[in-house]
Amino acid sequence: MEHACGGFSGEEFQKACEELQQFGRVGNDWQLLMEHEGFKIYRRLDEQTGLYEYKVFGVLDNCPPAVLADVYMDLDYRKQWDQFVKELYEKECNGKTVVYWQVKYPFPMSNRDYVYIRQRRDLDMDGQKIHVVLAQSTSVPQIPERSDVVRVNQYKQSLAIESDGKKGSKVFMYYFDNPGGQIPSWLINWVAKNGVPNFLKDMAKACQNYLKKT
Repeated sequence: MEHACGGFSGEEFQKACEELQQFGRVGNDWQLLMEHEGFKIYRRLDEQTGLYEYKVFGVLDNCPPAVLADVYMDLDYRKQWDQFVKELYEKECNGKTVVYWQVKYPFPMSNRDYVYIRQRRDLDMDGQKIHVVLAQSTSVPQIPERSDVVRVNQYKQSLAIESDGKKGSKVFMYYFDNPGGQIPSWLINWVAKNGVPNFLKDMAKACQNYLKKT
């Protein structure tokens, strides 16, 4: 799952756009896990890890697509609205921008940290503007592992956003995260199942406050 520090291909951005346009039409290997406040969450077992990867489709009302994409990319603002952020910053490494992100975990578990690349592109698909953000784990010697924090080496996320035709956004998100350490897989899967919709709900609220700020 580790990605070279060179960035993402056009095909990867295209794939996220296609997922958004198919909006919930997934293959037979994906299982509908739950519907939650207008969102459908699908999962598929990753045999290697015993963890699930997730696809999420839904609509966020009163969140314009460009604003939602800006909120997602704004790391300084995220530190204000995401209660689980311990540390979050960008760093130039070998001519590329990487993100360092440390997440608070409840005692007695150790915090987790991530080093990843991310890119945003605003694409035109048949006259419809789609905002796509891709993120994936990487490793750089400039950000070594810490003794008291578990480094997450398997992390991948795609986000695609377009207008719902009103004042809101249609959203597709793909998510896979292997936090490592001695956490049972059932607990990781439970957290992911609940964490994804909660994250989107928090982001929608942050979007409202962002609009007020600007």
